[in-house]
Amino acid sequence: MAAFCLRIAFTANGPGEVAGWLRPLLRALYHRVPDLESYVFLVPDDYATGLEAKFLRDAFPQACVYEPKSYLKFALGARAGVPDRVDLVQYVGGDLVHCARVHARLRGRAATYKFSRRAYRRLFSRAFAVDAGNVAQLAGWGIPIERILEVGNLAIDGAIFESGARPQSGAPIDGILFMPGSRAYEVDNLVPFYLAVASRIVRERPEIRLAFAMSPFTTRDHIGRAIEGGGHPRMFGRSGRLVTDGTDDFIEDRAGEVRIPVLYNALSAARTARLAVTIPGTKTIELAALGVPMVTMSPLNAPEVVTINGPLTYLDRVPFVGVPLKRAVAVAVARRFAYHTQPNMDAGTSLVREMHGTVTPARVASVALACYDDADWRRSVSGRLRRLYRDHEGAAERMASSLLSLAA
Repeated sequence: MAAFCLRIAFTANGPGEVAGWLRPLLRALYHRVPDLESYVFLVPDDYATGLEAKFLRDAFPQACVYEPKSYLKFALGARAGVPDRVDLVQYVGGDLVHCARVHARLRGRAATYKFSRRAYRRLFSRAFAVDAGNVAQLAGWGIPIERILEVGNLAIDGAIFESGARPQSGAPIDGILFMPGSRAYEVDNLVPFYLAVASRIVRERPEIRLAFAMSPFTTRDHIGRAIEGGGHPRMFGRSGRLVTDGTDDFIEDRAGEVRIPVLYNALSAARTARLAVTIPGTKTIELAALGVPMVTMSPLNAPEVVTINGPLTYLDRVPFVGVPLKRAVAVAVARRFAYHTQPNMDAGTSLVREMHGTVTPARVASVALACYDDADWRRSVSGRLRRLYRDHEGAAERMASSLLSLAA
């Protein structure tokens, strides 16, 4: 009799879901079932970097990873080397319609993480929730409460694992780490902006160690183009160049007076820093889990280039009226929320120092230095941030255990 082989298909999309959710989940699954057959479908996403497939293949060479073009061929009927049936289809990002399509072709059971819609209330045999609030959301979308399992935030396990790596040379020990984000418009505008911030800090406090932490989904070529371009004029960034010295990369200003190391293992570098400067997103949850005090900014200097969830993000592409409409919508969305970072939303108070609206390098440098020097604030928020997500540790193992039971 042939040995039973467990097969699970996943749908995912951008860098946050792939690195923060799917990676820790796959690690936990392969730890329990080394011969697991996994099929990862990277679905179309305007804000994916194009490097997600390589990232997954490097991390999990035993997995079958399908890029968006291959997925679309499969969705339209091509077999593409995929078996006729899997035991389970797991949603880990992207539009839910793609998960439904993969399930229609591969059958088995279906499960979701964090998101659902009423149209899919019968599709999912299990819905995994991040927290109690998410349990209520899933129930509101029609998932029967007995099918919902609260496991925690997968990104916490991902952060703890990544932070355990050995820091690169140039890590800002007791210094300040700049984290610009991974989306193209973030790299294009925030790398030059943070160089301008760094230049002001160097001028005032040359003894403070500084570094840029780039996403593994950002190429060296992109960093080089971004820093040479100088960013959007209303972001007040500073142009420079990317240089390599031996095996290390640095960002320099045009005059060669400021030289900042560029690191690619962000969270192991963050573990050594006294302060991180970043933007709202998954990284704030990961930094919180490590207890790293942080300053974030939600710049509205050029709101037409920012991402808005849903079709409104494409408003700027409408001729003549699109840009002013997108600006108005982005400002309105930003003003709806008292807090822009998930740790502050979850805590219900200001643990992360947030800056909203129009920002300048001088303002960000001033706030960063004030936080850097405020030992009482840093000590207090570090412990509170760490405690905020302590119960989420082990989410990947809990979810993997339930998934395997469901698939079997």
